[in-house]
Amino acid sequence: MAKKGKFYVVWKGKKPGIFDSWAACKAAITGYAGAEYKSFESFDIAKKAYNGNYADYKGKKKTASTLSKEELLKMGLPNYHSISVDAASSGNPGVMEYQGVDTKTGKKLFRQGPFPQGTNNIGEFLAIVHGLAFLKERNSDRIIYTDSRTAMSWVRKKNCNTKLTESNKNKDLFELIRRAVDWLKKNQYNTVIVKWETKAWGEIPADFGRK
Repeated sequence: MAKKGKFYVVWKGKKPGIFDSWAACKAAITGYAGAEYKSFESFDIAKKAYNGNYADYKGKKKTASTLSKEELLKMGLPNYHSISVDAASSGNPGVMEYQGVDTKTGKKLFRQGPFPQGTNNIGEFLAIVHGLAFLKERNSDRIIYTDSRTAMSWVRKKNCNTKLTESNKNKDLFELIRRAVDWLKKNQYNTVIVKWETKAWGEIPADFGRK
């Protein structure tokens, strides 16, 4: 059975090639000035990219998918009356930051971090809550896109169910988490939170482009 998950192409690095994990990719580029790398949704797409030029893929949204035309038609197009949120973490835990952008234009609406010790799930959770507060403050009826089902679940349950232990290194982040949870418990909102369909639409517009 074919492996599911992302594949990472390294055009320039300590060890160019195609890798099936971020850890392997990171080892191949860490400490290499001017490394060129990007992730793809399938091995076939990654192989095609590796045999091509980095310039042809740099800055572009990742190729959507192996979905059939019928599946793509069923999913339709994104609702551009929306904002998109995402987070990036250099490890688990690691340096983390998150941001929200206008889905159609990519204009940055807010950004927080980097925090010295956090996780991607925490960042995704905080990004959604920040987005909810951002839209409520402006009385906006736009929706929020996220590519994290985990973060959507945490927001729905009004609880950041992280296993990360609070310490002096991440105390500021945990204070932000407490504020986010408190906001969810004290505020009502009508904003719809929707899962971004990466396989159909490519990477979410708020993606940091580091994976």
